[in-house]
Amino acid sequence: MVRDFVNESLSHDPIHGYIPFIARSGLPEGEVAEQDIIDHPWVQRMRQIHQLQTAWWVFPSAEHMRFQHILGAMHLASLATEHWYDSLVEACRNVPSRAYVESLLRMAALLHDVGHGPFGHFFDDHYLEQFGITHETIGGVIIEQELSDLLRKIRRNPRGQLQPLEELDPAQISWLIRRPRPGTAGEEGHPDWLKKLRSLFSGIYTVDNMDFVLRDAYMTGYSTKAFDISRILHYSFFTPAGLTIHARGMQTLIHFIETRANLFRAVYFHRTVRGLDLALEDLFPETMPHLFQGNPIENLTAYRHFTESSFLVDVHRWADATDPALHSLGQKWQLILSRQMQWKMACEKTLHFHTGTAERTSIFSAPDLVMHRLREKLPKAIREIPLKIDVARHYHRPSGRLPAGGQNYLLDPSLGDTQELHDDELFRALPVSFCIFRVYSKDHQYDAAVTKALNSILGDAVDAKTNM
Repeated sequence: MVRDFVNESLSHDPIHGYIPFIARSGLPEGEVAEQDIIDHPWVQRMRQIHQLQTAWWVFPSAEHMRFQHILGAMHLASLATEHWYDSLVEACRNVPSRAYVESLLRMAALLHDVGHGPFGHFFDDHYLEQFGITHETIGGVIIEQELSDLLRKIRRNPRGQLQPLEELDPAQISWLIRRPRPGTAGEEGHPDWLKKLRSLFSGIYTVDNMDFVLRDAYMTGYSTKAFDISRILHYSFFTPAGLTIHARGMQTLIHFIETRANLFRAVYFHRTVRGLDLALEDLFPETMPHLFQGNPIENLTAYRHFTESSFLVDVHRWADATDPALHSLGQKWQLILSRQMQWKMACEKTLHFHTGTAERTSIFSAPDLVMHRLREKLPKAIREIPLKIDVARHYHRPSGRLPAGGQNYLLDPSLGDTQELHDDELFRALPVSFCIFRVYSKDHQYDAAVTKALNSILGDAVDAKTNM
């Protein structure tokens, strides 16, 4: 096709170069441009939520927001369509036009984080959980209630135009961005081609995690080119089983998985980052009633204005409040805002779990029990010192079938058929998961005693690291 340079505009990105999108100028009356979605207040809100929830306090150059990430994910959705659409048509019946599939994926990628609150996943765990929802749940509601009329009027993307009778379905976009969970309903009734496309958002390698690994590695200074995304795209395709990678691309996929795991160790689970999270945990229950109350789904207007930027501005002002309780809370927040660390790592242990082993069979799965035994092992004079236990978990790969069935497959040409990736011998060489078990205290005065006590509980199977 001939590219429509009149309606196309470009955004320059340090990770992907030029990201094309359809601008609003010059479009037929009644047609909605991708720019209208990008510029919508719900999407622009992502400029006010950091991609790295607290790690930006530790890595000075990692100031990027979720807005840059979702534009990158949208761009990767186009690259995935370019590489994989023809195989999707061969693997499934009644696949819509290439332009429909690409626009559907681009909008899902652009909107997959639209439901996030301040501090990203931390907000899911420490506020949204009480309502039994996640940012994906909220995102689905925003897509189907707030953005649906606009999404239905999108007619083109930089690579093509929808067929006359085609119209984007917001419910399909909403479904794509929500990860399948055990026991959830709603998996039936969707066409096979759509179920296969879900692997671009819920599989082992997705337009989401491929962008954030590249972006976060670059912005933190961890790596300027974290993995070879071109090779993964080249050696992946759809088969009747699902999204499949050829054996020749397997080493690159493994490198991606290892790089992602190393980012978790070095950045997301950095000892100071997790210490900041512990400080946030202490203040969040007392803070939230002053800033936002109730289920966001029931008050979307207020939630749209509730961002990380508004959150930090408000808590910063509390230090000057005349109300004694608010002033006291503001003083506590000043410690975080000025990076005066309240919790410091005393010791840590890392444990890897391989196929056939599980964290739930180890003492790491019962942190409260560890804390109880740890205090018993400490000298009596310091048994009541303030301590916190933090368990940071990361899953490299699935150890069995994913909740909605397999999402990723391997084609071994020597066998001539596909198999789920978790069954592959090379894939099994990777750990299933790891956890970093840390003990934090208010200072480093008793690090040696805490480490000795922890060693006596857990034994010497895993080396302990003392932060002296």
